[in-house]
Amino acid sequence: MAKWTAQHEAPEPLEGPVVGTVLGGTLIWFALFVVQLPFYGWFADRDLLWWVWTCAAGGVLGLIGLWYVRGREAALKRHADALAERDESGPAGPAPQAG
Repeated sequence: MAKWTAQHEAPEPLEGPVVGTVLGGTLIWFALFVVQLPFYGWFADRDLLWWVWTCAAGGVLGLIGLWYVRGREAALKRHADALAERDESGPAGPAPQAG
């Protein structure tokens, strides 16, 4: 059986408000967790506690994701600033000073 290979290049990743998207999703997971807490007994009686803990896990994983995407955004900004600084100084670097 032959190995499958893509016939075209992968598209560029979509960029957008990544931090805001992850923050919104995290807040939704935590809100769902808090809304379900008063019904904990109802979920326990029906062996459906996984609904409650899935929302809690989604919120915690969202916090990890938020930490990750904020670091990614900062790294992208540092890289863009370094490229801009290099372009400003010219292709050969800073000019030597006469002394």
